[in-house]
Amino acid sequence: MKSIVENAVQAKAEVEKLEMQGYSRDDIYIFAHYKQREEDISEALDTEEVGMKEQGFLNSMKNLVSSRGDELRSQMEAAGLTAEEADDAEKELDHGKLVIIAKRD
Repeated sequence: MKSIVENAVQAKAEVEKLEMQGYSRDDIYIFAHYKQREEDISEALDTEEVGMKEQGFLNSMKNLVSSRGDELRSQMEAAGLTAEEADDAEKELDHGKLVIIAKRD
């Protein structure tokens, strides 16, 4: 499940809605174009960040030298989006929006 929101207030409301649908905060990922904004919002809302567990070791290492756009698309694919969905979502991030992905293991 993917949602696009304008700001952290809307992100909080979306996370709460997803919880009411049975998702845990461990199932929810929030993406922002700027890494610090993404980390701050994820920490404030206690949601997950895509890491080595979701991406695998090689992709995680590759992202260390990738552009932010490439890194975001790779992470969103690891969180469950198709390549095309991740490309579209990354374009929304370029406009300052937040992308929320909920994925059950």
